[in-house]
Amino acid sequence: MIATLEPRPNMARLDAACGTGELAFRAAAAGATVTGLDFAASLVDTARRAAAARGLDIRFDVGDAEAMPYGDGAFAVISSTFGCMFARDHAAVARELARVVQPAGRLALAAWTPDSTVADLFRLFARFGPPLPAGLPSPFDWGDETYGATLLGDASELSFEHHETALRAPSGEEDWDLFSSAPGPLKALAASLDDHGRAKLRETWIRWAEGMRQGAEIVNRRAYLLTLGTRH
Repeated sequence: MIATLEPRPNMARLDAACGTGELAFRAAAAGATVTGLDFAASLVDTARRAAAARGLDIRFDVGDAEAMPYGDGAFAVISSTFGCMFARDHAAVARELARVVQPAGRLALAAWTPDSTVADLFRLFARFGPPLPAGLPSPFDWGDETYGATLLGDASELSFEHHETALRAPSGEEDWDLFSSAPGPLKALAASLDDHGRAKLRETWIRWAEGMRQGAEIVNRRAYLLTLGTRH
């Protein structure tokens, strides 16, 4: 993502739905002037502390990707790694992306595909959590080229790239330990369950992870779509 968007000194860049800021850190270290935006105040606080510890000057705001607190054409570049896809109103996000990027500005959005192992995980989560409200689109729709073109194609010239990233772990237990202790949907889901539910979720996760074992390690090959755009 960083190489694709070629950070330059004083380039105004937004990391939308930035989470704990990992992409923002890399963009700032490469010379861009970076703002990070996320709906979750706890994640923004984590990002601010981590940026300060690294000596990086990054503005992090608490805000909604569906209604961004920025002026029209505020950024030369907007990126999101597996963030904007989880907003509820996809059309509103698409409108905001088109509004706050400059004419001829660039977009880069990474989203897990509908057939990815990450989508499999969310189907697993659905067996343990409350049902989602009716009528909500799937976040994994963003990982489909046709859907992305429908949302973003009127405002930007688009291209698409398919990639995968491999997550490796020695065992299903260590894979569970990593994700259940880090900020994210698994930790939140586990915290919402009673002791029996958490034990069942842990057992199910470990069995799922071990199904991807290759010799001495688990290799989770996660497919994603990179949507690239240039604003008309």
